[in-house]
Amino acid sequence: MPAAPPAEFPHVVDHKGCPLAYWLVGGGPPVLFIQGVGVAAAGCQPQVDGLSDRFQMLTFDNRGIGRSVPAGGPLSVEQMADDARAVMDAAGWASAHVVGHSLGGPAAVELALTHPGRVRSLALLCTFATGRKVGPLSWRLIWAASRSQLGPRRVRRRAFLELIWSPDALRVADRDKLADEVSAVFGRDLADPPAATHDQLKAMKGCDCASRLGEVRAPTLVLSGAHDPIAPPALGRALAAGITGARYVEWADASHAAPVQFPDRTNTLLAEHFARADLPAG
Repeated sequence: MPAAPPAEFPHVVDHKGCPLAYWLVGGGPPVLFIQGVGVAAAGCQPQVDGLSDRFQMLTFDNRGIGRSVPAGGPLSVEQMADDARAVMDAAGWASAHVVGHSLGGPAAVELALTHPGRVRSLALLCTFATGRKVGPLSWRLIWAASRSQLGPRRVRRRAFLELIWSPDALRVADRDKLADEVSAVFGRDLADPPAATHDQLKAMKGCDCASRLGEVRAPTLVLSGAHDPIAPPALGRALAAGITGARYVEWADASHAAPVQFPDRTNTLLAEHFARADLPAG
């Protein structure tokens, strides 16, 4: 399991009342990561570790998360996309490959729709187009979600893992050790959701870019995990079907945290996608 990013202070750009904290690592073609609910920039550290020898990686704490506080205003997918554009401007980037995980997925799509010339490609991981369809009710989801909010810290940590990790892997894992490792990558203790989580979830429920997917022109990769209770494969397939020419990949052994659980496999997939997108037309 990769370590959390270095503790040195990040770059900061003030944007609409929020000091957006961002990090630049590596060199090569530019890649921007947008994280999902309750996860700081550290959540894509497995990709930074594996790809920064070939790409320049731009990661940032979403508005209201990590070091990007105070939020400075309401949270929405549109604002998340605008924040992503702002950190690109601060980094001096005209365009980038854009990777969105979970709630970062619709934010990445929104960026591609509002600033199409700035998105070289899209990689949409464990995500969706319509927020109200996220987390369809199931006994597995209800049981894990309720325990992740209630009870002793150890119970909350272990229950949170059930929301993001594949069941087969959990059966053989030391769950307490794994919870510590994932907490380090996520930039927070799994038992303690950030204060902005409620507002991010509200923003998620209000987002719906499904009717505009046909306007996306960037080469697109969509990845789903077969065991994902938050963004099930049906949502990923619908997302890919709506974007002309999108490539859909589904991993039979993955869940919502596929990029963290399978970093090498994810990094290989992303590097291949970026390379294809950068090939000259024709």
